[in-house]
Order: sequence, then C-alpha cells, then structure tokens
Amino acid sequence: MTYEIVTLYVITFCLIVGAAFTLIGAIGLLKFNDSMTRLHAPTKVGTVGVGGLLLASIIYNGVFGEGAMHETLIMAFLFVTAPISANFIAKVNMHRRACDQPPELPGDEQWATFDLVETDNTPDADTISQ
Repeated sequence: MTYEIVTLYVITFCLIVGAAFTLIGAIGLLKFNDSMTRLHAPTKVGTVGVGGLLLASIIYNGVFGEGAMHETLIMAFLFVTAPISANFIAKVNMHRRACDQPPELPGDEQWATFDLVETDNTPDADTISQ
C-alpha cells in the first residue's frame, strides 16, 4: 500500500468524523430548548466537526496539492474565536437573567462578570447624545 492510499483513508476518516460531528452539532442546536444548553452544540461539537473537515482539506492539499495555508488560518481563527464568542454569549444570558444564576458566594464576594463599578452601569452624556 502506497502512502497516497493511506492518505486517502485518513482523509476519508477525517471527512466522516467531521461530517458526523457537524450533524450532531446541528441536531443539538435544534433539539436543545435553553439558550445556555444550545451554546454547547455550535461551540464544542461544531468546532470539532469543522476542524475535522478542515483537517481533511489540509492533509489533501499537503499531499496532493501545493499546501494548505488558507485552511490552517481558518482553523486557527475558528479555534481562537469560538470559545471567546461562547463566553460572551454566556455572559449576556447571565446578565439578562435568561438562565439559572450562579450560586451566591460567601461573604462580600461577587462573581467577576457581576462585579461592576456603579459608573459602568450608567450611560455617559456622549452616548446619550448620539
């Protein structure tokens, strides 16, 4: 067996795994009814699914093409931005009280997302006039 055939098997495996995870992520996005539980499907499972598809493309272009710089950059961008956007979506849901609130902390402590200075909550004159 030559390395091209082995590479095709690896590419096929990556495509099947990536497509399966993407399908599971899409079903999870439709099936879950709460915004915080819906958050897991596109960020966790979808990232692995798209990562598998991109990995198959990287392997194919690396062996049979001229390299895969675009796919590598897309994968890096996806893996960096997905957790950050999930964190922001979770914080928005917590501030809107659209989900279960975290437990109270002992003493006078606050959760970091709720630890705001009072001036942060009031709009200033510049933003009101616009």
